Amino acid sequence: MQVDTKLVRELAELLNDTGLSEIEVEDGDRKIKVARTINAVAAAPVTVAAPVAVAAPAAPAEAAAPAVPANAVKSPMVGTAYLTPEPGAPAFVSVGDKVSAGDTLLIVEAMKVMNPITAPNGGTVKAIFVESGQPVEFDQPLMVIE
Repeated sequence: MQVDTKLVRELAELLNDTGLSEIEVEDGDRKIKVARTINAVAAAPVTVAAPVAVAAPAAPAEAAAPAVPANAVKSPMVGTAYLTPEPGAPAFVSVGDKVSAGDTLLIVEAMKVMNPITAPNGGTVKAIFVESGQPVEFDQPLMVIE
């Protein structure tokens, strides 16, 4: 089996450049999937789906993120976070705003579906950890309400 290492390296670079967590390409019956897992102390591994197998190139470790409170509102899915209902509109909430349980905090777009993320409880928005248009991962902290 011939592995196109140049293509795999280009896909790995594309992952780093775009901040995506995985890329998959198909060419006939050959399929290549390059994915990374972000850990604070480990290098980002690269995996390739069958029928191609490639060893992971070494990458620098990510810097440790600041501690996130246990009561942080987390993303229920992978997608793109939007802090406004539409471009140019005011944000749903800002730091310091008072919210009630069920109020919309932001939207996570996944597979062309806009999913409102609502406040699990009432309180004051203490911190917002994402920017509008930023990709988010499952269980990623989005904001803190106390």
